Amino acid sequence: MTYQHQSLSSGRWKTLSFIEQMANIGSEVERTISWKKKGNNLYSQKAFFRTLELLDLTIEDAKNKDRLRELTRLREVLVDYFFGENQFSSSDKLWHNYFYAFNYAASLNSKYRVPKSSALESRDRN
Repeated sequence: MTYQHQSLSSGRWKTLSFIEQMANIGSEVERTISWKKKGNNLYSQKAFFRTLELLDLTIEDAKNKDRLRELTRLREVLVDYFFGENQFSSSDKLWHNYFYAFNYAASLNSKYRVPKSSALESRDRN
């Protein structure tokens, strides 16, 4: 399989927390919606395929095994919304709200995370 996210598919994706993974998936969903609203179906479709790629990498990540039900349902409902008959009555707003929490949490985590170099420097001084 050819991946759009080469560095992520080669193992880097698994180093991200679940929240970071979901925030990245949400960013691709937002791109999908944005391109759809602009009438660019090709770019919207490409963004959606990147969404599925990241979601599949998340599903394959062993640390997320307790979340498989949610993740596989998420995949099903996203495909239904963008390519199916929208039988689950999803909307752009619903997807924005769903992924907003992950983006917010990821930004808080990165804001308050101590950079690894700083932690090493302080350890070395002691």
